[in-house]
Amino acid sequence: MSDDQNSGTPKDSHYARLRRAHRDQGRGAQPRPRSPAEGEPALDGLVRLYGLHTVRAAIDNPRRKIARLVVTRNALDRLALGDTAALPFPVEIVEPREIDRILGGEAVHQGAMIEARPLVPKALGALGDSPLVLVLDQVTDPHNVGAIIRSAVAFGAGALITTQRHSPSESGVLAKAASGALEHIDLIEVRNLAAALGELHAAGFRTVGLDSEAPEQIEGSFQGDRIALVLGAEGKGLRQKTRETVSALVRLDLPGAIRSLNVSNAAAVALYAARRFLDRPV
Repeated sequence: MSDDQNSGTPKDSHYARLRRAHRDQGRGAQPRPRSPAEGEPALDGLVRLYGLHTVRAAIDNPRRKIARLVVTRNALDRLALGDTAALPFPVEIVEPREIDRILGGEAVHQGAMIEARPLVPKALGALGDSPLVLVLDQVTDPHNVGAIIRSAVAFGAGALITTQRHSPSESGVLAKAASGALEHIDLIEVRNLAAALGELHAAGFRTVGLDSEAPEQIEGSFQGDRIALVLGAEGKGLRQKTRETVSALVRLDLPGAIRSLNVSNAAAVALYAARRFLDRPV
């Protein structure tokens, strides 16, 4: 091959790849085979949840509709379900490698997996009388959302409010990070976050938005007897409209060299501060 043939620019290479992709599509090219790390796709309408805490909490949740449990014998003993024949769904006892094959090699399943219908999010009008809720402004990482749900349940928050778009759907990754907490909190979806914050104000909530550059510290921002903590996405933080709508913009007081926290860690600290305020002697 001559030097002239090897001297294409990166732009030339880019268009060559596009042309090849177009030709392959026209020839009915087969989709890329999945690697063992990816696992199998779930049946339409079902999610796969895994891990001992996650699976046990889902089984104990009467709102959760389970299609089947796939479990190793050791994990079944640890789940302590009693007579599996009495369960309202089939139980398949398998070797660990079978669950690896279904979920992919990277899922830390601990020998237990269920296939189930996702929990149906509620409307904001279904919010109960909880004095503490969390609001997420386009936080999309399922690991972070799962960890936030775990902290929210630990500190007694009554609901997690997210937008219908730019929020992660229920998944095994999210549920595993929540470690069973997904089954213990109301999930509420809204179309317009600013409008939802207005509804929370009307319901007596003080909405407190976290911003690492805010002048006010979180401890001095709490008022009343209902608090909604509002957190934004990693990097971007709260959107401008959200910043303009919340009752107060506050920061966590971080005296160290690091001036900000991962959103799930920030949520845990803020929840602790809010709970201390709400539980104060009157």
